[in-house]
Amino acid sequence: MGRHRSMGMNGRVIAAAIGVAGITALAAAWTTQAVPAGSESTAPAKPRPIVGQTSVPDPQLPAPTVSMDIAHASDMGAKGVNITIDDGPDPTWTPQVLDVLKENGVKATFCMVGTQAKAHPELVKAVVADGHRLCDHSVSHDTTMGTASRARQSQEILDAARMISEASGGVKPLYYRAPGGAFTPYSRQLAASHGMRPLGWNVDSKDFKQPGAAAMVATVKNEIAGGPTILFHDAGGDRSQTVAALRQVLPWLREQGYVFGFPVR
Repeated sequence: MGRHRSMGMNGRVIAAAIGVAGITALAAAWTTQAVPAGSESTAPAKPRPIVGQTSVPDPQLPAPTVSMDIAHASDMGAKGVNITIDDGPDPTWTPQVLDVLKENGVKATFCMVGTQAKAHPELVKAVVADGHRLCDHSVSHDTTMGTASRARQSQEILDAARMISEASGGVKPLYYRAPGGAFTPYSRQLAASHGMRPLGWNVDSKDFKQPGAAAMVATVKNEIAGGPTILFHDAGGDRSQTVAALRQVLPWLREQGYVFGFPVR
């Protein structure tokens, strides 16, 4: 009886061992099938594209003629700085901004609202005559463009481009900056298909809050190491603080070894 019991226990141990081996073999076989030959099981997964930032064009839309990636870099390289001026032109503040830029030998990019450009063509022409570049900032500065229909986005972007071009005497905007940064893949590709590179920013002076010229200058000094494209405004309210801040910050940037350029295209 004891011998029989011992043989039964040995049999169960052997069967268990065979079962474990069988499971291990099946797992190995499944792993071999799941990982294709030559692939690295330890390779990192592909990162998912960030929604709204993918640079893959939609084949159903017009092909881009410039990059549809949002530009931040300067065409002057690592020490380049891009001054960008939004929401104008304005008959009070744009001439003063132009004067400060001229005094400091700086060329900037003016992101113009279509209705403002249409209302003040002489200022658009003055911006162009001074060697600055034009940027489409939509017709009505609608910061909900990120959720607007494609028809609305198209109307805002293309009508503004037409208004700016007509006001300038035929000079087309080279960039498109979405109001409030509300880009969509569609708006970026639409702009790029019309030769306008989507334009972002790295340093927001927050001049629209009117924090004082000193605060604006401090913001630029503290944040410029993070990227070269600086955002100011020449319309939308009292911009005397902006003018004062530019008078201080432009010489400081040059003293730090920065050179002024335009956003990459």
